[in-house]
Amino acid sequence: MDTPSLARLLSPEGWALLNALPPYDEKQAMALATRLRADGVDPELAAAALTQSRLRAKARAKLGDFADGMLFTPDGLEQATRLVVAALHARRYLAAGVTKVADLTSGIGADALAFAGVGLQVLATDVDEVTAAAATVNLRHFPEAVVRHTDGLTLDLAAEGVDGVYADPARRTRGGRRVFDPAAYAPPLDAVWALRTQVPALGIKVGPGIPHQGLPDDAETQWVSVDGDVVEAGLWFGPLAPDGPGRSALVLAAVPDGAGGSRTATRVLRTGPGDELTPDVGAVGGYLYEPDGAVIRAGLVAHAAAELGGRLLDRTIAYVTTDQPAPAPADGTPPVATGYRVLDVMGFSLKRLKAYLRERGVGRVTIKKRGTAVTPEQLRSQLSLRGDAEATLVLTRIDGAQHVLVVEPLAG
Repeated sequence: MDTPSLARLLSPEGWALLNALPPYDEKQAMALATRLRADGVDPELAAAALTQSRLRAKARAKLGDFADGMLFTPDGLEQATRLVVAALHARRYLAAGVTKVADLTSGIGADALAFAGVGLQVLATDVDEVTAAAATVNLRHFPEAVVRHTDGLTLDLAAEGVDGVYADPARRTRGGRRVFDPAAYAPPLDAVWALRTQVPALGIKVGPGIPHQGLPDDAETQWVSVDGDVVEAGLWFGPLAPDGPGRSALVLAAVPDGAGGSRTATRVLRTGPGDELTPDVGAVGGYLYEPDGAVIRAGLVAHAAAELGGRLLDRTIAYVTTDQPAPAPADGTPPVATGYRVLDVMGFSLKRLKAYLRERGVGRVTIKKRGTAVTPEQLRSQLSLRGDAEATLVLTRIDGAQHVLVVEPLAG
């Protein structure tokens, strides 16, 4: 979205058109554009409104019903924090006694919405003029939130009365390519975490692929997953890390609420300095567990194995095996791993595997892998599958050799 498109959308005619459009349907978009032109709507306005309608529909997965009244840029939506996660960010600041948060890289304002929503004062900044304008629109219902088009690193935090800082540095180039080097973030990660000498309550959202090497010793680094997808990592300093420095995994998952709906349950697994565990390694038992992605990224597989009462198949591979099914969490929190019953174990042989599946009439397979170079798509094409049965295959390394585990998901 450029400045002229934004101006068209913010005109009375443009805003009315955008909010009158039907729910976005890709198959109907061309016909709707043709109809709008036939009705005399300016083609550029129609194109801008339809683009926003498409972005709003995409944003509902992250922001729910809030998306229907917001403006987006494609890059801003790509990096926007999911509302359920942003709400937890806001609670950290609230619990730390923060009253005014400077969101130095607000983007379209997802985190700023959550901060304002819990009653915090918010000073949001963005270096891109159109993005800052979109954030201003998105925060219009919160008089305690102010948006400025400026570089957040130039703020005089003391003069602004800021006692909490948050940043989500850009991790993509304008061409859409991911940036993995923290020094190449915009702004660079070092420049942001240096602010903790001015404001101890500092939080920084980073990509979940950030390496452990080089992370600051005085931060809690937390990896976050939502319904099995690892969505971010966060660096939390000072009062925002009440349990002290270390690594943690935050698992969020929808669970039944007992009334026919669902609620978001949370679970935290963490380790601090000196809390490292050496996992047991042993033979395949009757059950296999795949730790949540956030647990794996946080380097807490050994902690998950201890909680499950199990052992690793290989010291370098994130599969846990047990002889008995691990009990479900008694407090209604999400499990730290997905469980499977082991049906068969065999050394990897394409000929043997094809025969095994053919004898059982397996026509559809789910293939999971760790510690092997086998490509699931290529293997699937080589299996010549026929039949109505389904199977789940786990390809991994055991005792230095490639194996196939035939498993079935545990209920629940």
